[in-house]
Amino acid sequence: MTNFKYIKISKSKKIRYLKYDRKNTTYIVFLHGFMSDLNGKKPKAFLNFAKRNKFGYLALEYSGHGKSSGNFINGNITKWTRDTSSLIKKVVRTNKMILIGSSMGAWIAINQFKYFQKQINGFLGIGSAPDFLDHLMWKKFSKQKKKEIKKKGIINLKHGEYEYPITYQLIKDGKKNRVLNKKIKKILNVTMVHGGKDKSVPVSFSRKVLKIFKNAKKKLVIVKNGDHSLSSSKWLILLQKELKLIIN
Repeated sequence: MTNFKYIKISKSKKIRYLKYDRKNTTYIVFLHGFMSDLNGKKPKAFLNFAKRNKFGYLALEYSGHGKSSGNFINGNITKWTRDTSSLIKKVVRTNKMILIGSSMGAWIAINQFKYFQKQINGFLGIGSAPDFLDHLMWKKFSKQKKKEIKKKGIINLKHGEYEYPITYQLIKDGKKNRVLNKKIKKILNVTMVHGGKDKSVPVSFSRKVLKIFKNAKKKLVIVKNGDHSLSSSKWLILLQKELKLIIN
């Protein structure tokens, strides 16, 4: 049984999270994707990795996701970035950390460099999707769809077997949070792992993320038959192997 905890970060906001406390050690911080939660295989696999290797650990569900409070359609990149930095301050405190960002989580992770650059010692991206609201949604919307979302404030977007409620405020906030034009000069290890058969996010996104980091030791791993989530046991082993290489 996974031992989830809750923390109040404001009068109206309660965030569900997983943690493993270790004093004076590096923390692994896992950030999940868009409309995802902590019930998947990756957060638990990285928690077990942290325990085995004597690292601290933090994973959280942004507001409106999983069992955290709030309505998903009121959320955006700014709010989810803030949820993350609040939890890092409370759980990781001043310890060093390695960020792991899955899909949209990689975008939230890049945003953390604004606040914690000195503490971040490595970054692992999994099917990274920064700026996806602009590049994979807004720019691909038809004129009709753009008109509809501006008028109604929300549309339901079908993707595979899922349907996502996409709000106009989310799209506008995404534009304000664009990161692919940024430069991060910190020296650290950055590895992007991307499924070669990812149907949600093109591999080019992981290549663009690597370009942000000007002085990093960079690596791109394309998983030949890998999908977007890379959650099967053989791929979880690969992800943990890459995480270990970032740390060493």
